[in-house]
Amino acid sequence: MEMNFKMKLYKLLVHTKSFNGEDLLINPKDFPTLKKGDVIEIYHPEDEYSRLLLQVTLFKEDLQGRDVISIEQSIATSFQLRTFADVCVNQVDPAAVALDSVEIIFKDQYLGRSEFWRLKNSLINSCVYNNKKIDFCGGSIRCQVYEMWVRGDRVACGVIVDSTKVVFRSLTSMVYLFIQMSSEMWDFDIHGDLYFEKAINGFLADLFKKWKKYGSNHEVTIVLFSRSFYKANCLEEFPQYMRQCLQQDYRGRFYEDFYRVVVQNERYDDWNHTLIELRRLFLDYQKSVLEYNNRPNIVVPKAINSTAAQGNFLEVLNMSLNVFEKHYLDRSFDRTGQLSVVITPGVGVFEVDRELTNVTKQRVIDNGVGSDLVCLGEQPLHAVPLFKFHNKDASFNTDDYSMPHWINLSFYTSEKRVAYSNFVPRIKLPPKCSKPPPTLNSSVRSKTVYEDEDFTTNVVDYQAYDDQVFTMPSALSTKNMRHMKKTSVPSIDGPVKINRRKMSDPDIHYSSGETLSHSPAITIPLQSSDEAAAHHTPPFISDLKVRAVEDVTDSPPSRHIVGSSGSPSTHLGHQNMRPGRALINPFDPSHITIKLTSNRRRWTHIFPKGPDGQLIQQHHYKAYDKSKGKTGSPGLNKPVSETGGVLDGKMKPRPSILTLSSTPSTKKSLTTLLWGATGEQEWTPGLTTGVDWKSLTFPACLPITTDYFPDDVCLKTDYVFSDYNLLPEAVNADYAQQRVIYRKPLSTDEVFKELISQRLAQGFQIIIEEYGGQTPSLSTTGSLVIAPKSQQEQGSITEYKLSIGRVFHRLALSGSEIRVTRYRPRHPYPPFDFHYRYRFQAPDHTTYDVSWISFTTEKLENFNWNYIDNYICTRGDTDFALVETLKYWRFRVYLIPMCQAVTKKILDGAEHCDIYTPFTNEERSNLTDNFLRFMEQFINKIKRAQYPKKQRLDLSALNVPNHLNRRRHSTGIIFLKSSVVGNSPFRERLGSNRLPEKPRPRSGSKVMDRGRASPAIDTIIPLVSDIEHAEYDQEASQCVVLKEGTPYHEIVEALKNPHSGISFLNTHPSFPSNTFVSADAVQWLIAHLEGVSNQQQASSILQEILNEKLICHASGDFGLPFIYGFYLYHIVKANKDDSKGEGDPVGDLQGFENEWLEVEVKPPAEILKGPAFLMKRLRPACSQIDYKGPLYKESHLEIDINGKSDRVEWGHVKYHTCYRPDLAYEMVIKWAAASGAIVADLVLGWARKAQTCGLQMVPVPADPFALPYSLKSDPLRGPIFVPLETECLMGSKSYLFEEFEEESWPTRLVLFQEAIAINFGFFACSVEGSHQHNQYIHLSGNIFLLIPSVPCEHSRQSPIPRSRPVRRHAVVTEGTSPHHEYITRHVGPQSHAYEARIGFLWSWNHMVSRRWRSGSTNAIGDEAFQNKLLADFRAFCSNDGNRLCNFWESSWTTLQTIMQTG
Repeated sequence: MEMNFKMKLYKLLVHTKSFNGEDLLINPKDFPTLKKGDVIEIYHPEDEYSRLLLQVTLFKEDLQGRDVISIEQSIATSFQLRTFADVCVNQVDPAAVALDSVEIIFKDQYLGRSEFWRLKNSLINSCVYNNKKIDFCGGSIRCQVYEMWVRGDRVACGVIVDSTKVVFRSLTSMVYLFIQMSSEMWDFDIHGDLYFEKAINGFLADLFKKWKKYGSNHEVTIVLFSRSFYKANCLEEFPQYMRQCLQQDYRGRFYEDFYRVVVQNERYDDWNHTLIELRRLFLDYQKSVLEYNNRPNIVVPKAINSTAAQGNFLEVLNMSLNVFEKHYLDRSFDRTGQLSVVITPGVGVFEVDRELTNVTKQRVIDNGVGSDLVCLGEQPLHAVPLFKFHNKDASFNTDDYSMPHWINLSFYTSEKRVAYSNFVPRIKLPPKCSKPPPTLNSSVRSKTVYEDEDFTTNVVDYQAYDDQVFTMPSALSTKNMRHMKKTSVPSIDGPVKINRRKMSDPDIHYSSGETLSHSPAITIPLQSSDEAAAHHTPPFISDLKVRAVEDVTDSPPSRHIVGSSGSPSTHLGHQNMRPGRALINPFDPSHITIKLTSNRRRWTHIFPKGPDGQLIQQHHYKAYDKSKGKTGSPGLNKPVSETGGVLDGKMKPRPSILTLSSTPSTKKSLTTLLWGATGEQEWTPGLTTGVDWKSLTFPACLPITTDYFPDDVCLKTDYVFSDYNLLPEAVNADYAQQRVIYRKPLSTDEVFKELISQRLAQGFQIIIEEYGGQTPSLSTTGSLVIAPKSQQEQGSITEYKLSIGRVFHRLALSGSEIRVTRYRPRHPYPPFDFHYRYRFQAPDHTTYDVSWISFTTEKLENFNWNYIDNYICTRGDTDFALVETLKYWRFRVYLIPMCQAVTKKILDGAEHCDIYTPFTNEERSNLTDNFLRFMEQFINKIKRAQYPKKQRLDLSALNVPNHLNRRRHSTGIIFLKSSVVGNSPFRERLGSNRLPEKPRPRSGSKVMDRGRASPAIDTIIPLVSDIEHAEYDQEASQCVVLKEGTPYHEIVEALKNPHSGISFLNTHPSFPSNTFVSADAVQWLIAHLEGVSNQQQASSILQEILNEKLICHASGDFGLPFIYGFYLYHIVKANKDDSKGEGDPVGDLQGFENEWLEVEVKPPAEILKGPAFLMKRLRPACSQIDYKGPLYKESHLEIDINGKSDRVEWGHVKYHTCYRPDLAYEMVIKWAAASGAIVADLVLGWARKAQTCGLQMVPVPADPFALPYSLKSDPLRGPIFVPLETECLMGSKSYLFEEFEEESWPTRLVLFQEAIAINFGFFACSVEGSHQHNQYIHLSGNIFLLIPSVPCEHSRQSPIPRSRPVRRHAVVTEGTSPHHEYITRHVGPQSHAYEARIGFLWSWNHMVSRRWRSGSTNAIGDEAFQNKLLADFRAFCSNDGNRLCNFWESSWTTLQTIMQTG
């Protein structure tokens, strides 16, 4: 429908965002028929073919003048609409201007897949235009429209409808750039440049320019990799030190893989210095790798650099996948998306292992990771990428091939041109052959290329087809032959050999008389006579010379259908023939189609449709056909722009609605082409592939929709199903009533949407019914799905189908019931575990370290969806706690002291970095107060009742004690244990700042009935801030002093005194009356009771008062002892007090602890007068603490504290049970039902508030040191070993601490290393795990340090006599910790023995991104500071300038001084 207002023209005005935030303002009197939500088009009458679409969102009656409309200024400028000029205004039908696809870009944010879906839903029926800004979740998510497509054309505006595909692209992704340093890198291209120069000066330089131009801010890791083969026949030819990393391929060749990490997780505005570093590394890379194992006077087999085709291509992809698939562990809040780019000098042909190919393919597809391959060689005349499988079966001479559709291929072409010729060679000449090739036997099979959709290989090739023709039973119907291609080429003389294997064999190979030459391109020999052809015709051409097929159906030839699932022609009566695979000629792969699968369609919805309705990749384009005067594909004859038709080309102006002809939708085929990512773009020799700059500049995230669902036959034969019903409202009501704090349960509709969100977050895609009519519904799958009994009565059913890999889910909402049906493959993939050893050199490392990793497949069908669904239904109840197998998201932080003063000295040019001093007792007390104040005011959102305000003092300067006014007796801290389960907008703790409504009584506990209230309502338990309260207390505390021996009941009465007593917390539904904090009570007793002078005495008295049942834990559990710190207790009512009900405890300890975060305060390690490592009485290292009970507790966390989200959100927090001022305090935020941007707002708000408390919150990775024995380890990350040269300290001694008992040596060594670490500004951490002791984090938050507990060399089992030559290092024995095993790898290439060296493991904190370095701590994140710190630390440990000896001697001098003074 189009309604014209052309009878009169309208005057165009413009307005700014500051005047009005709406895009369009109109007067309802001028447009009486319009209503909100209508879409209008605006254009100048003289420029009819450039039209702007806007949606009516606001009527403004006071617009100046009549017959005017006002448009936001930037929109009018973009669409070249002139102010005060006349415009035509038409109302249009949204369906007529509906978009096929729209691309949305965003930057420096984390958006989960659930957010993608909810954002898309919010945009349906909305009008968008180029560069339109979009806000979601209250502004926490910010993005903008980038491109819109309609029928193959880019348009400037349109309407998003249900069928519009929304593609999300991230300008801030995690990008791994792998540069293959194969032998071709030192060859010359057609322009005379080395391929390495083409890679660095050409491709990477262009890529970095585009990143800068479009504002990309990717987190980049750049790795050089190569494979070195060794000319050796047996392992004995290698020296012992080489054997630890050697591997052997299927042909028995020995090799090692090398990885040189140049840049690791860095973000730069200018990458030019990285290009310079890459050029520098290139100069000696090949020599350093090939001669790495050479040693003087030792014979080593000769090393040879592999070709690109024989390199470690799949291993590289899997190493990045080991990082990408753990994205939920260290969830960064300022990036989204993962991209692995391999830059190779080859042409896209690789020799690979079949099983590793299947594993890699499934991991890439399941994890939704973008994989780009950029080839620097010239594009060959056959289809690529092309995998040649290793032939592990000597009885078969064939080579099998595959064309991976899951790799996005690009060919980079230099801008250089040859002046005398436009010819571009596309064939690389093969190496000169010294002898004629052997005659091919007619029985030799030809090479096959197939699409391996499953782990089991099922193939029928042309040769096998011929074999079947001549052995076919006479009763075979021609119907089964309808897919066989009719051929009439001459036959090859000689008998045909039939190779048969069982169908169950998963690894079948085909024979070929020749192997792939060193040239990665497939050579095309000259054609000559038939005899010559028999010798020289390559297998791909000889494949067509098979026997003529007789007695074949006369129907026209059709394409082969390759794949599994039930095609009758795949069996042909032969049970021992491998079904389903077809031979493919890579010079003409378009004759083969494959059966559609979910894997094939996983990424297709990111591609726009071409003019003919087929999905296209814009960097594939056809050459201009001069003979026909047109291109094979309109609009694709050349790249539309430098970015594959996107970044620089202008979009097509939107024509008049009347000129848009509707193209009839064609029924989509259930088959797809073999080649290409889309499966719809045909490969031809004239198809030229450029660079997909768009994918490399802002890669697309995995689309949230797909369009494949198995048919009924496939479901019944290939899948097993299970289903269960959920009744959320019935379950929620029970769980909600059992909680200490009542929160409104989720409705059935909210649960249903959240179940879909959970599946999307785990990589599922929503299946839209786009092909072949309707997908199976509840009533069409027979006995597979049983429809709800009340289906007819309950009316309409809302249904969603989702898929990942071969796992399909169907969710149906009917009334108050949700039915979940899960389809799993009847024959799942076999488990796979590929162990891989390699050498890698990370930044700041000096050698190639040996490491190891496993590549494993994930059993998606085993994910416990029933558990997670019940977790959602119960709103995260403790009965369904998050467990590791659920792959929930987490973010780990440390709270450490802010210590900018010393750090600033280093930045200002201090000569050395060991200028930090240990914290004094006073500073530790200040740290405790600051920590408790932070937890009270900002984590738990608790405020105390307002006393007369006094000037607030600044506590941020931690190292200036006189700026601190310490509290006398009331610390004013309420540690709210955060483990409530919902995302009610009314949290009383951890994040909520809302007033309660009326209490809702229930038996045995107090609950609060909450509904939605205005976010503007501020706060919950009003409590005074500490400084004001402390000053009030100090004045009031002088009133009463109790005598020693005062009866306990009198002490309790004094506590209750409203003037001189303790400060109670205000009334709260889960608090009993007279609730107080344990630390407040201890300080009150010290101030008011004679004879009590320390915390231990006060705690003992309060424990005795608790034993008398005069006080009790606030939960009402008398079994919980008195704990000093932030624990909540209350004064027990006397019988004469108020009646029960009001002010009673909840009587549920577990429920109370799940709602309130309580932390015990432990005393710090004792400060000794002298050096701890030389004292007679040893103390343990700071990080070696012995807590009784668990190290961590867990609580509920309210995420959406400002009510920004469009759904109910909640999370959990795991935190240290105890706080010690000399240890970093750890918190881990965990969530499954929350938006990443909302979580980021919460955590970053905490970080800002922490600075006001003299603390800094630092994000830390789950595995700081990435040691290879860890399952969560990053395979390209490892700690730097910094050796400690202790030999210079020994002098004439045989042992460093020989003056002391031998049993104390290991402890003294750790304390000595700890003293060095403290001087350099390291702060101890306490972590789980027997091998994780002695970890430290730098006060800047950028570095981790680990001190291994090196075992003493003299063990009781093997005493070493004193007369033995001095051994300075401990020998590694069995049972040594993995840290020692790792350190032995760092001894260096010069050493042949495995010795555990004394030293440190140093690791960078890659979680500290630019966002965390902003604000007042921006200088701490300076890279120059980090480099200076490492260099100075290394210099100190190596005794540069005699600094280590001076420190050692000064420590002894200090000890002697202490001993002399007594």
